[in-house]
Amino acid sequence: MMKKLRNILIALFLLVVIVFAILFGPYILNVHHYKADPELGYYADFYVYVSPKSKRLAKSGEPVTILVQPNNSGNSDDPKFHQKDAWWMGFGRRRIADELGVVLLVPAFIRPSEDWHIYTHALDLDVFTTERVDLSRIDLQLISMIEHTRSELQIKGVLIRDQVLIQGYSASGMFANRFAALHPGRIMAVAVGSPGGWPIAPIVKYQNEELLYPAGIANIVKLTGFQFDSINYRKMPQLVVMGSLDENDSLEFTDGWEPVNSAIVNRLFGNTPLLRWDKAKEVYRIAGAQVQFQLVEGVGHDRKTLQHYTTNFFKKILSGKRNPE
Repeated sequence: MMKKLRNILIALFLLVVIVFAILFGPYILNVHHYKADPELGYYADFYVYVSPKSKRLAKSGEPVTILVQPNNSGNSDDPKFHQKDAWWMGFGRRRIADELGVVLLVPAFIRPSEDWHIYTHALDLDVFTTERVDLSRIDLQLISMIEHTRSELQIKGVLIRDQVLIQGYSASGMFANRFAALHPGRIMAVAVGSPGGWPIAPIVKYQNEELLYPAGIANIVKLTGFQFDSINYRKMPQLVVMGSLDENDSLEFTDGWEPVNSAIVNRLFGNTPLLRWDKAKEVYRIAGAQVQFQLVEGVGHDRKTLQHYTTNFFKKILSGKRNPE
């Protein structure tokens, strides 16, 4: 009886090991954890997953693209909390990387509890004004992560494209949307899902009112030290997708918006994400953006339901179709 029970337990253990290996093995074997390195320009860890298809492309001499997925892990002052979430985010997005044949990069930026108003995961205004070195200019920190990844992979013989894809949803959608506006020359294409109720307006004024970051770009020279790159911005393919039932509105919260800026957006463009939708399209048209706005009927704040729109958009871009329509 004891021998039979032992054999059953051994069989169950082996089954668990096999299932674990099947589910996690391919990701564990192909993901690399890079530690924070201030000397290289970044104060947070990040993860890089090299998909099997990207390896095949590299072996054939084809260039490989990096897909950036900003993290969105909630408030905590413990870096390990955000590292764990970034690892799992990479695991969850690995199938997208596999399908597209790209290298996936997921940063583990902290979103602090003590300094809760610094909404790093949305690339908010405080990221540009804070005196905390570890949280300051995480847009530049992300660029340093991208460049280090490119350098590391090219040492291994992987030819990496200069421009990256970037995607995000909700807070990470806000990050992707704003990062792309600040650094369009580095972006092959950007896909933004439900960007907190308002995508950054790529214009300085609307109806003679200044649109300060993150409502618009009126003060980015003061914040960043460089001019808005309108030429590369107009060349950059963009997708903005949202569900018609999505009521997620970051403008209601002061961690991501200064009240004066959210009040201007509400007054000029409407006080709900859906009311602002057509105005946002108008603003992007005025700016000459190469953008597709897609409102999906009957869907709420649901990333998984909308993800295939982003994936299909990137497939077109990677196939050489620069026009998102």
